[in-house]
Amino acid sequence: MADLHVRDLVDAHGGELEVMSIGEDAGLANVITVSHVQKPGLAMAGFLNHVVPERLQVFGRTEINYLAQLEPARAREILGEYFDFKVCGVIVTRNLLPSDDFLSLAAERGTPVLRTRYSSQEFTERVSRVLEAHFARRTTMHGVLMDVYGVGVLLLGKSSIGKSECALDLILQGHRLVADDIVELQRTAQGTINGRSSEITKYYMEIRGLGIINIKEMFGIGSIRDRKKVHLVVRLVNWDEDTEYDRMGLDEANYNILGVELPMVKIPVRPGRNLTAIVEVAARNHLLKLEGYHAAQEFQKRLMERIADADMDLDLDIEESE
Repeated sequence: MADLHVRDLVDAHGGELEVMSIGEDAGLANVITVSHVQKPGLAMAGFLNHVVPERLQVFGRTEINYLAQLEPARAREILGEYFDFKVCGVIVTRNLLPSDDFLSLAAERGTPVLRTRYSSQEFTERVSRVLEAHFARRTTMHGVLMDVYGVGVLLLGKSSIGKSECALDLILQGHRLVADDIVELQRTAQGTINGRSSEITKYYMEIRGLGIINIKEMFGIGSIRDRKKVHLVVRLVNWDEDTEYDRMGLDEANYNILGVELPMVKIPVRPGRNLTAIVEVAARNHLLKLEGYHAAQEFQKRLMERIADADMDLDLDIEESE
């Protein structure tokens, strides 16, 4: 993971965050190492032990107005002690302009000061998305990511088992491609997994015997998505006559991606099986489970009730015969 410098907030994300540097450019090379920002209200009141210098500091109207109503000497004392922590960077919201003492003390300690038009709440929401995306754990996997009935389905399996062909058939059924061949996966701060395509392979799919096709150009904008949360892993495996496959659906398996356990179904592949229909049903079944309905468990419950009723009838017959 590349370092995130304060300068990057201006150069790479300045449009999204609408930030600009004010005062001197000292400290723009400072590195941000924490994905959460900090409001320094307690620090301005003298509780400096709460300052986390590695976190981006957000000064809003409350903090700026509080400093303005202090005696200049007292304000300078507080700011001097605060900037002695060498915080990585300061953002002033609502396009407020801090005092000259504020800017000079920040420059002396090598702390860059930026300004944005957004309120503290809105800026915090925006910059948190940027920081979380940057610091999120990432990996890449060989597979296909599809949006099937709103379910993010990650198709896995060895090369040439038919993942792309299955995905193409799903697209023909109206479902949407997210990534083929190379799937970039990222763990979010909420503990979920988001997937997207690499920039090189975005919208492209390789079909053996046919070559490379562009899904967006061929089927339209409705056939693709830029990113999707992964809900379900479908693992395609070669059919093995000697392997006992789950026929009930009671033995639920998980697949671990970046420390997140995702539900997984294993589908054996052999000629004549309609993989597309099976994947669609797997997605629908996942949605039903989210709603609290588990077909296999319901079937087992009904079966056990029938067995219990049959045992009771048998006991009654035995008692009557006696």
